[in-house]
Amino acid sequence: MADKNTDFQQKLTLNVRGSQLDLSSPKLMGIINLTPDSFFDGGRNNSIENALKKTEEFLTEGADLLDLGAYSSRPGAEHISEETEHERLVPVVKAIAKEFPQALISIDTFRSGIAKAAIAEGGHLINDISAGEMDENMFQTIAELKVPYILMHMRGTPKTMTQLTDYADLLSEISQYFSRKIKQLNNLGVHDLIIDPGFGFAKTIDQNYELLAKLENLKILGYPILAALSRKSMIYKLLDTDAEHALNGTTAANTIALLNGANILRVHDIAEAKEAIQIVEKLRF
Repeated sequence: MADKNTDFQQKLTLNVRGSQLDLSSPKLMGIINLTPDSFFDGGRNNSIENALKKTEEFLTEGADLLDLGAYSSRPGAEHISEETEHERLVPVVKAIAKEFPQALISIDTFRSGIAKAAIAEGGHLINDISAGEMDENMFQTIAELKVPYILMHMRGTPKTMTQLTDYADLLSEISQYFSRKIKQLNNLGVHDLIIDPGFGFAKTIDQNYELLAKLENLKILGYPILAALSRKSMIYKLLDTDAEHALNGTTAANTIALLNGANILRVHDIAEAKEAIQIVEKLRF
């Protein structure tokens, strides 16, 4: 498919551990939750042994990146201490980095202290659901670590976000939010950025689908776009099912995201998402 946006330059490479990650073709990020209460796979991977098995499975199926998180961000999730997050996450990062040195590891955390510890043990990127809102030291930490940074749009916290869905103009407000954050980060010398519009975070089902339909509009921000739709309630509630049975809907949503400009898919199911990428890529001319 021909690119309809030609009036600006979108950055489609990331400097990851000294090498350039090319995002001109979509990439896959496999989700490895190290929590007991994540909405889909809570408790399945929260041991080093299980996380290593999942890592091997993802890499074999074609994952380009892994996203490890130990703080549940599902709606209404309870807050946990930094100590608990560290205990769940950092030993697993260390084990994966040792066992699979070729793996690119993203750290799903909003805490600068966790970011530092995880990068020191072999992590490569930071994925922050709060875009620095929940830790005022995060942006400076990213600048010091010199690692790529995924910044997501959210209002409030996972515990409060479902009450914060009143927007005058959804796309405009999200774009303005990212513009402010990008400027702050650029001023600190941070340019390896990825935009995550935050599907399911402080957005109603209708707002999520408006965002999906208009995703391409965010390309004007100039950075790669990550779409994290996998098995979310915007899919299974619409289809009157549950997360366990939302794979087909997820594939449909991922395909739409790819057609509308997504550069990275964050997913629980690598093989199926890879097929969606292969089909969409075949359309490009």
